[in-house]
Amino acid sequence: MNNKIIQISPIGFQWEMENPFIFCAHHKDAFPKGNLHQGPDVSLFGRNIGSDFSGKDGFSMYHGDVVPGFPEHPHRGFETVTITLKGLIDHFDSKGAHGRYGDGDVQWLTTGKGCQHCEMFPLINQDKDNPLELFQVWLNLPSKDKFVEPDYKMFWAEDIPVFEVIDENKNKTTIKLIAGSFQGKESIEPTQNSWAYDKDNRVGILIIRMEPHSKLTIPAGTGTMSRNLYFYQGEGNIKIDNKEVSSSNRIKLNANQEIEIINQDKESYILLLEGEKIDEPVVQYGPFVMNTEQEIRQAFDDYRKTRFGGWLWDRPDPVHEITTGRFARYINGSEERKY
Repeated sequence: MNNKIIQISPIGFQWEMENPFIFCAHHKDAFPKGNLHQGPDVSLFGRNIGSDFSGKDGFSMYHGDVVPGFPEHPHRGFETVTITLKGLIDHFDSKGAHGRYGDGDVQWLTTGKGCQHCEMFPLINQDKDNPLELFQVWLNLPSKDKFVEPDYKMFWAEDIPVFEVIDENKNKTTIKLIAGSFQGKESIEPTQNSWAYDKDNRVGILIIRMEPHSKLTIPAGTGTMSRNLYFYQGEGNIKIDNKEVSSSNRIKLNANQEIEIINQDKESYILLLEGEKIDEPVVQYGPFVMNTEQEIRQAFDDYRKTRFGGWLWDRPDPVHEITTGRFARYINGSEERKY
C-alpha cells in the first residue's frame, strides 16, 4: 500500500487488536427511560435475556436481566481501561471496592492475579432516555506483573486533559488524552503496575474528534511500537498519505513515520491505540490472559478454589440507588466523590 499505512481493514463486530492491546469493545446504546429498578421501562419480550447482544430497538441488555450490563465475572493477567462518553456504570468487585462513574470518566483496572467485578449500566433517568456510549480496552501485562495485587484508579472527567489543536486554516481537532503524551500534554498516571505506567513503553490512548477540513499531525514514534487508528464514527472520509479511508475502518500504521490526518467535509471520530509491544507469548482463554496454557489451567483452578476473594455483594448484578452520584470507594477504603 505505502510505507505509512500498513493495512486498512473493516472494524467489524470484533475489533482487531495489536500487541500490547488485546481487545476493544465499543458500546453505543440508545437506552430508553428507566424504571424503578434502573432497567429499561419497556418490554424485553423477544430478547435472549442473559445474553442479549441483539441491538433490538437500539440497545442490548448484554448479560443483564433487569439492568443492562455485565454481572459478576472474573479476570486475571491484564488491564481493563473503560472510557465512558455518555451514560453511567456501576462498579462492584471482589476486593470490596465499588462506585459509580460515567459521562466522560475513565476507570483503569489492573486485574493482576485475579479479581471479580461487575459493570452494570443503571438507567437513572425516568423522564427521558438514557443513552450510553463507552469503550473498553484490554491492555496486556508482562509476565512479571501478571500476579500483582489488583488495583484500580479513577480518571475523573474534570481531570482528564482535553484540548484543541488548531491547524493553519483555523480548523479544530479536539483531543481527549487517556494515556501517554501529545503536543506537550501528559495524561493522568495509570496504576503503578500498568504497562502504561513506564513512559518508555509509550502507551497512548487518545479519543480524537476532527471538525470538517481539519488536519492533525501524529509525530513519529519508534519502529518497535504498534500504532492503530480506529475510525469508528463519521459520515465522510479522512485522508492519510493521499489514501482516502471511510469510517468503520482500522488503519494500521508504521509507528516510526510521522503522519498527517486530513479530514474531509464531515465530522470524524477516531480512537488511537499505540504502544511498545510486550515481547512475550500470549495465551488467552475468555477472561484470562497469560503466557502459557498451564497458567490458563491454573487460573481456572484458582478461580474455582478461591473465586478470587469471593463475592461480597448480595446479587451478581448490584447497582447503587438512583440518586447516587459519581464516586469511587477503593480497595484500601479511601473514597472520592464527585457531585
